[in-house]
Amino acid sequence: MQLIFRHLARFLITLFIASILIFGLMRAIPGDPAQIALGVNATPEAVAALSTQLGTDQPLIQQYFSWISGLLRGEFGISLSSRADISPLVVDRAQVSLILCGTAMTLSLLIAVPLGVWAARRARRADGLLITAGSQIGIAIPSFLAGVLLVAVFAVQLGWLPANGWVPPAVDFGEFLRRLILPVVSLTAVQAAILTRYVRSAILEVMNEDYLRTARSKGMSLTQALRVHGLRNAALPVLTVTGLQLTSLIVGAVVIEQVFALPGLGSMLLDAVGNRDLIAVQTIVMLLVLFTLTVNLIIDLSYSLLDPRISATSETRRRADR
Repeated sequence: MQLIFRHLARFLITLFIASILIFGLMRAIPGDPAQIALGVNATPEAVAALSTQLGTDQPLIQQYFSWISGLLRGEFGISLSSRADISPLVVDRAQVSLILCGTAMTLSLLIAVPLGVWAARRARRADGLLITAGSQIGIAIPSFLAGVLLVAVFAVQLGWLPANGWVPPAVDFGEFLRRLILPVVSLTAVQAAILTRYVRSAILEVMNEDYLRTARSKGMSLTQALRVHGLRNAALPVLTVTGLQLTSLIVGAVVIEQVFALPGLGSMLLDAVGNRDLIAVQTIVMLLVLFTLTVNLIIDLSYSLLDPRISATSETRRRADR
């Protein structure tokens, strides 16, 4: 429990510092947000009225706490470009991004884990070398380039799948799946290649450990020894890489959303930057930071479950400090 509390405390402190940095950077941008929203021809009265509506005429410390309290209530502020509440739009866009990234990461793990284990077990054979070479090629191809190639082949040349657009699953689930295939495959191809390489390296390292050779000497087959003793130990470095790739997947999704014209959070962020909609930009960036820190928190907590020695080491250090 103390380990959990320490991770939670670090999570909250980091989130607080990130919110201050994001808010400060947005306020450091030259220009009055109300003046930017209304244009250079706006009257001083109109600018003052919009500043009051947005709350930008208040002291900075009050603006900060109003923004944070609004985020905690699910109220993300008013868009400078549309003058509308951005909360419903952010929620809708976030669902698109989560579906896209969540599906891509799930498929990547389902592909990478068995391929990585197989490539490690047959590292010196033709099929193992083929998997390793294929993962190298996948790493070298950017996700947006994979998306363009997939569109050129399956949408333009063959006409099997739509090239872009989004249909909510509640409206037409079949069309939703058809339009999701190409962007998900674009992201999955790169992520699966990266994870396959790390899984292979982790399994190879485990296979050279003494405890695995001891298990083999007791009569276990290689498959049994890996299943009982190896996979759990190999999961630690793979879990770390998975967390890093999940956060980088959000960045890759920004480009993929542009390629396939998906109404996700990444495309909304780019539109907000182009329109100088500072309220929307700081809210979206804060949500992305929250997602990244939450993923890191889950990974940190998972370490103690996969490897009890981490908790034991922490307890030993705590006693030594006393």
